[in-house]
Amino acid sequence: MAMASAHLARLQAKLSNQWIRSKFAQAQNRVAECRARVPAVTSAERTRAVKQYFGALLISLGMLLSAYVGGTYAWMYHEQRSLLHQWQVSNASGGDRVPAEANALTRILIPKIKLDAVITEGTSHTALTLGPGHLQESAVPGDIGNSVIAAHRDTFFRHIYELNAGDDIYVERHGKQFHYVVTEKRVVQPTDVSVLDNSSEARLTLITCYPVYFVGPAPERLVIFAKLAKQV
Repeated sequence: MAMASAHLARLQAKLSNQWIRSKFAQAQNRVAECRARVPAVTSAERTRAVKQYFGALLISLGMLLSAYVGGTYAWMYHEQRSLLHQWQVSNASGGDRVPAEANALTRILIPKIKLDAVITEGTSHTALTLGPGHLQESAVPGDIGNSVIAAHRDTFFRHIYELNAGDDIYVERHGKQFHYVVTEKRVVQPTDVSVLDNSSEARLTLITCYPVYFVGPAPERLVIFAKLAKQV
């Protein structure tokens, strides 16, 4: 009797352990299934969140860039209007009783491309933002020598590629007008400084980056050469 009871107890314990192991195995399988499902959901949500973040970031950067460009153009327009007013005052008074910087202002007009701007002194970033810049080491526009004027391809000199031999360029300073005629158009490398060489004649050289309408780096330079035809 005692042996039967002991055997029954061992059998119950064995069955109990098998049941526990079975339930434990089922629980492990369920945990594994959950782990297999959770990363897929989390990965999809993480990807969506990253896309939303970068989308919002790109939109914000685009808005900031547009505001910067718009503000720069508005400032450029305002400063050009101010320079033109100073130039008009200087020429109307014949240079008397006006600031020296206003008396030194020069105006450039190119009818073919409808360019009418006041030339700034120097070719720094600020100067070229305000208008075409006169290379300080070159001759003063209207004088004997090579007068070099540079400007950005996306602002004042955007259309100078349309100029051809025979086209007119007018420069006005100190109440005088200097009529130049285009003689040549050339694309050169930035290292080609021969375009800056001085001349025994009154010449005008316009320089901008090239290609003009290409979005991105512009490794070459578009150069327009002109010579003085007459002074009025």
